[in-house]
Amino acid sequence: MEALFGLLSPLLMFVVIILFASIKEVKQYERGVKFTLGKFSEILQPGWRIIIPVFQRLAKVDIRVKAVDVPDQEAITEDNISISINAVIYYKIADAAKAVIEVENFYYAVMQLAQTTMRNTVGAFTLDNLLKNRAEVAKQIEDAVDQSTDQWGIDVSSVELKDIILPGDLKRTMAKVAEAERERKAVIIQAEGEVIASDNLAKAATTLASAPGALHLRTLQSINDISSDQSNTTIWMVPIEALRAIEKIGQALDKK
Repeated sequence: MEALFGLLSPLLMFVVIILFASIKEVKQYERGVKFTLGKFSEILQPGWRIIIPVFQRLAKVDIRVKAVDVPDQEAITEDNISISINAVIYYKIADAAKAVIEVENFYYAVMQLAQTTMRNTVGAFTLDNLLKNRAEVAKQIEDAVDQSTDQWGIDVSSVELKDIILPGDLKRTMAKVAEAERERKAVIIQAEGEVIASDNLAKAATTLASAPGALHLRTLQSINDISSDQSNTTIWMVPIEALRAIEKIGQALDKK
C-alpha cells in the first residue's frame, strides 16, 4: 500500500500542477481568443477558463477604448503650404478574433494607417479651409481609418485634431494681414463717423441760419460755457448788429 501511494504521489502532484497551469483568467475588459492545434476555436468570455497546455493557446485582447496619440506629421495643403498636424484617435476592438488573426500588431497598424490618412486628407484642403473646417477634416480622417480597419475587427469612434502648426514666416504674414484688416476697418469707421458728423453740422448750420436770433442765442450759450471755466479767459462781447454794420460799411467802400 505504501509502495502504491509512493507511486501515485508524484503522478498526483503532476496532475495538480498541470491543472493549475491550465487555468487561465480572462478579465472583464478582455476577450480570449483560443487556438486548438493552431486553429481558431472560439472566443472566451471573462472568467476562469481551462486551456490544455501544448494543445491549446490563449491570446488575450483588451477591448477597452484606446487613445492613440498620432505624432506630428508633415503635410502639404492643396495650395502648397507646408504644415505640421497631429491628432488623437479613439478606437476599440469590436472583433477580437479578427484583431488577432487578420493583422499582426493592430496597434502599430492603426498608428501607421492614421499617419498616412492624415497626410492624404490634409492635401485635399487649402490652408484656409483646413483652419476653418477642422471638424470636417477630422470626420474625413475618421471615416477613412474606420473603413480600412473594419477588416481588422476595429471600430474607430472618434478622431480629434489637436494642433495645426504653421511655419514661422507664415504666422508673421498672417499677423500682418490681420493687422492691415483691422486698420482698414478703423479707417472706414472713422470716415463714416466724419460723414455723419458733417451731415449733422450742415443741418445745424441750416437750422441756425433760417431762424432769426438763433445764432445770437448760440453765441450767448457759448459765452456762458466759456465763462464757467475757471481760467484767465477775457471775453469781449460785440453785438451782431455792429458786425453787420461793419460789413455794410466795408461793402460800401468796395463799391467806391
